[in-house]
Amino acid sequence: MGKVVTLAETQRAVAAARERGAKVALANGAFDLLHVGHVRYLQGAKAFADVLVVAVNADVSVRRAKGPTRPAVPEAERAEIVAALGAVDWVVVFSEDTVQQVIEALHPDFHVKGTDYTPESVPEARWVRAYGGQVVIAGDPKNHSTTVLLGKLNNAQGG
Repeated sequence: MGKVVTLAETQRAVAAARERGAKVALANGAFDLLHVGHVRYLQGAKAFADVLVVAVNADVSVRRAKGPTRPAVPEAERAEIVAALGAVDWVVVFSEDTVQQVIEALHPDFHVKGTDYTPESVPEARWVRAYGGQVVIAGDPKNHSTTVLLGKLNNAQGG
């Protein structure tokens, strides 16, 4: 099994990891044009647990959230890039608007969000807390943005 897996494969892998006593963290995002803020977020997420699962938004959900010109990088490539990071154990792509389905399937010990959130503002917090999981924040201050990067690239091309 590779690192980019289906939700069913992720469930089996997480169950096996838990049998070995591992704690599981879940991080999620679009990861469109991976930048240092993403790397620091995922490294921080991994520090909470033995196993890090990253849920990557499918192209359709990125378009719904960020507009018709996004994502810049197709979902299969974004998932492969995220999977290449040393902190990441498994990557699952999801097409829903929220990561609720992944949370409910995996029941991660820690649901990790970036520093643009607080534990109180995480939209998925109620689902995590419903089974006894913890919502935590990781990464550096939100000083990096794919939207800003794309704007700089567009301006550099005269667009």
